Amino acid sequence: MRDKRILEIKDLHVHFRVYEGISKVIDGVSLYIKKGERVGLVGETGCGKTVTIKTLMGILKIPPAIIPIGEAFLDGQDILKMSKKKLLQIKGTEISMIFQDPMNALNPVFTIGEQFYDVIRFAQNRLKKKEKLSKEGIYNKMISALREVRLPDPERITNNYPLELSGGMRQRVLIAMALVNNPKLLIADEPGTALDVTIQAQILDLMNNLVETKGISVLLVTHNLGVIRETTERVYIMYGGQLVETAPTNIFFEKPRHPYTQGLISSVPRFSGGKFAKGIPGTIPDYFKAPSGCRFHPRCNQAMPICSKIKPPLKMLESEHYIACYLYGESNNKNE
Repeated sequence: MRDKRILEIKDLHVHFRVYEGISKVIDGVSLYIKKGERVGLVGETGCGKTVTIKTLMGILKIPPAIIPIGEAFLDGQDILKMSKKKLLQIKGTEISMIFQDPMNALNPVFTIGEQFYDVIRFAQNRLKKKEKLSKEGIYNKMISALREVRLPDPERITNNYPLELSGGMRQRVLIAMALVNNPKLLIADEPGTALDVTIQAQILDLMNNLVETKGISVLLVTHNLGVIRETTERVYIMYGGQLVETAPTNIFFEKPRHPYTQGLISSVPRFSGGKFAKGIPGTIPDYFKAPSGCRFHPRCNQAMPICSKIKPPLKMLESEHYIACYLYGESNNKNE
C-alpha cells in the first residue's frame, strides 16, 4: 500500500487574468505523493508554491484564476473537476491544510471551542445518522485532539479566543483541527514560520509524530531547507512556476544538480568552515512576460542558447532523481 499514489498532479497550468493582461504563474507542474509519504515543495518566495496548494484545496478564486490545462487526482478523484459541493465534502476529511499564519487562520471573534466544534460537526454531515456523534461525543473528540497536540488544560482552551493564546498554542490548535478528521493528505504551508526557532522545532516534531502515527501523507511547503532535511523523504524544487528538480531528500542535499538547486543550497548561511552564503543574482521572473524555455535561464551562469528557446523536460539521472536542465543528457551539447 505504501506505493499507492494518494496525490498526483499532471501538467498543471494556472494563469491569472488581471488588468495588465495574463499572468502565467504555474507552467506545467507534475508531482505525486505516495500513501504515508512526506514530501517537500521548495522554492523562493513568489515561485508558485502557494498557488499550487490553493489550487489543490479549491480555494483559488476563479476568476481571476484560470486553469487551462491540468489534472489533480486525490485518491483517484480529479479535484479540478469536482463540484463545489463535493469539494466541500472532502476538505478537512480527505485533504486538510495547516496555514502559515495561525492568527489569520483562526477567527478572532469566536472561541477555539466554537471553531473546533464546527470542524468536527461539518465532517459528520458525510456520515449516516447512526454513525454521527452526539454533542457530547464531538466535545470529547475535540478535547482528545487538543490533548494529542500537548496543549495543557484543553477544557479551558476551548473557552479562549485566539488572541488569548500564544503563537505556538494557536499553531497547535490548527494542527489538531487539521488532523482531527483523519485526512488522507495534509498540506502544511510553512508551519511554524511565524514562530521562534525553538517553538518551530517543537511544532514540526509534534506534527511529524502525529502524521506518522496516523499514516497520513504530507506535502510540506517551505523555503526552509533545514526543515526539509529533517522532515521529508522526497523533495520537489520549484522555480518560476516550473519544477526544475526532484529527488529523495538525502540525494538532494548530497548531489544537487540543477544550477538553481545548487544556488539555493549555497545561499544558506554557514556557521562553520569560514564560507559565506553566496546567494543567486537577479530576481524571480515577471509572470506577465515570463521567459521562454527554462525560466531560470536569465539568472543562470551556465545557460546555453537552447535554454531560452525550449523548456527542458524532467529527465531521470538515477533512481527517483529527475532534473529539467540541458546540462545533463543528450541535449547538453545543443547550441541551436
